[in-house]
Amino acid sequence: MTDSYAVFGNPIAQSKSPAIHRHFCDQTGEDMAYTKQLVAEGEFKQAADTFFNGGGRGLNITAPFKLDAFHYATRLTPRAERAGAVNLLIKENDGSITGDTSDGIGMVNDMLNMGWELEGKKLLILGAGGAVRGVLEPLLGQKPSSVTIANRTVSKAEQLVKDFHDLGELNACSFDELSDGHFDVVINGTSAGLHGERVNLPDNLLASQAACYDMSYAAEPTGFLRWAEEQGAAKLTDGLGMLVGQAAESFYAWRHIRPEVVPVITELRRKMTESKKKAS
Repeated sequence: MTDSYAVFGNPIAQSKSPAIHRHFCDQTGEDMAYTKQLVAEGEFKQAADTFFNGGGRGLNITAPFKLDAFHYATRLTPRAERAGAVNLLIKENDGSITGDTSDGIGMVNDMLNMGWELEGKKLLILGAGGAVRGVLEPLLGQKPSSVTIANRTVSKAEQLVKDFHDLGELNACSFDELSDGHFDVVINGTSAGLHGERVNLPDNLLASQAACYDMSYAAEPTGFLRWAEEQGAAKLTDGLGMLVGQAAESFYAWRHIRPEVVPVITELRRKMTESKKKAS
């Protein structure tokens, strides 16, 4: 019998998760169906109950339901509990639901797959929202020398420093306080620049051979990545690999098989480029 999985979100039409998991199934021969489902706000629990009571084995969760999924789970993994959000639900053999988060490890694995070095490096993260909270523990697990969190509302960055201070050297500041940082790795966890807007960051933020990562992704370079290129970043990429990486972690949690991510990233990038050419 084919096992059933899905991704819940609102909106959901843009989700690439079904295509990603089809690639994983083609690689591994696993017998599973994966669909996307639009869920009305305020109806997450009802939709999840219907899915799992109908035989569903697992869910991915995207905006705006990661907090709903956090409260829905019977139990939480330690990393999900610390992140305060869940993007992965697993139905166990006893009928209980485990909540986990795979976003952070997906991003870190993407960086490591590209040969980026994080240990001993000086990191800057732009933004202090849920997306950033979800990646802090895996990032700090790579033992960078320090992580600075910059946010327009400094108190939000300071709260993250307080919540994760036991895992490594963390600092908080406003965007206005950023100057001459010489960071080895800069990660954009804000939505600024995704739609072509100019990213207003000071010069001299990047160290020699710096790498820049945008957690968002698009067919064209984001405003942040254009800024990074102008500043002479040696390495830069968007978050498409993070998307595929978190999906691979979900697939492993459900099926106990780890799929190859690089061929899937390459194929998705090719299709995005083709779609952009057709639209222009």
